[in-house]
Amino acid sequence: MPVRGSLRDSDASVSEVCKGHTPGRSAIGHTSRARGWQGEELPEFIPSAMLLEEVTQESFRDVLGNFCSGMTVITSTSGRRPVGFTCQAFSSLSLQPPQVILCPSRSSTTWPLIRSAGMFCVNILAEDQAGLSRAFSRSGGDKFAGVRWANSPNGSPILCGAAAWLDCQVHAEYPGGDHTVVRADVCGLAAATGKRPLVYHRGRYKRIADDDAPGHVPPRSPALAPAGPEPGTVFHEGPKE
Repeated sequence: MPVRGSLRDSDASVSEVCKGHTPGRSAIGHTSRARGWQGEELPEFIPSAMLLEEVTQESFRDVLGNFCSGMTVITSTSGRRPVGFTCQAFSSLSLQPPQVILCPSRSSTTWPLIRSAGMFCVNILAEDQAGLSRAFSRSGGDKFAGVRWANSPNGSPILCGAAAWLDCQVHAEYPGGDHTVVRADVCGLAAATGKRPLVYHRGRYKRIADDDAPGHVPPRSPALAPAGPEPGTVFHEGPKE
């Protein structure tokens, strides 16, 4: 059975559609009038993975860069030391039970420490926290230097100023190519009022434009508590670099 959106055997082949293009190079922007999209005319531009006979790391990265995402920092403790890393590959998985997934690189030296702890906190970064995203994406060094944070209910660091956070417990892991797919149970969560998320698109940090009607304030779910720690919370701050 032909898959919707795919080229059928009876229609133009991928090679015919790709005529004149070198495999392994992006063909975004190429105009093609070949037929083959369930018998319909192909669109003016086609994602390169459809045009290429070979999906390369370069083309894969270029095309997936068009998918806009938020940014998170995954934090936990190793002994008495806070640890964490930037994670773009994060998503909700299940509403009942509440679960999320994240995909750390298999080369990560921080994830094994968090796995051993069994608990972690997902910090959804706010639009003014691109600096934190960069800092926690680096290998080595004290990533918490100069960073203000407080303990979450499960004891993991909540980064001050985050748009939201989720306390999680590792449920299972699965192999995922050069990454590990982590399935986790959500134990607690909260979101800040009036915070906008940091956005990542085509290799750059972006901000969400305000397209709401003037004076419009989106309703806030009463089920979510403020993202900031409660009064009396003890804050921690790493040494200044």
